Amino acid sequence: MCGRFAVTLPPEAMAQIFDAIPANDLPDVPNMDVRPTTQIATIRTDEAGTRRLAPMRWGFLPHWYDNVKGGPLLINARAETVADKPAFRAAARERRCLIPSSGFYEWLRFEDGRKQPYLITRNDGAPLVMAGIWQVWERGDTHLVTCAIVTTEAEGRMAEIHTRMPVIVEADDWPLWLGEEGKGAARLMRAAPEGTLAFEERAPG
Repeated sequence: MCGRFAVTLPPEAMAQIFDAIPANDLPDVPNMDVRPTTQIATIRTDEAGTRRLAPMRWGFLPHWYDNVKGGPLLINARAETVADKPAFRAAARERRCLIPSSGFYEWLRFEDGRKQPYLITRNDGAPLVMAGIWQVWERGDTHLVTCAIVTTEAEGRMAEIHTRMPVIVEADDWPLWLGEEGKGAARLMRAAPEGTLAFEERAPG
């Protein structure tokens, strides 16, 4: 799974990299400890075909939740089942987004109970862009745009640390994932090729 990540890119840089119009209420950066239920910067394409850089709540809320705690906290969606799960299938088909980061955290767990944290980044120093899906949730006067990170089975070095990892979307594939180039986004839901990622040990905390 992906439960924590880091963001250091300022909104101006994100807007330029993704050719997106930025909102006025984007979360502050840098943030080296982005946690579920907080607002995160995302990129989506609106009905007019314009890319928007806008905040979303990390923690997907299906429309049938009566309140924000009306069910499990859905921060991740499994690539293998996202198209079939009632909570996610419409979003996987119609509402996909990109979630830019500098890297994500995972913990290697030892048999004696110790945990070694890693910050996992791109080996080439580029932003690590994760696949996401999003959903508008409304109750009364409450209007929330919520999202989840799509994950897949880890491979290679990543699999030695954890069984799951975010789906990482390469720049050439951003239009396909955002729905700008028709169908076929399902083929992107795979592990990053070996050598894509760098692994930095962090001090246990």
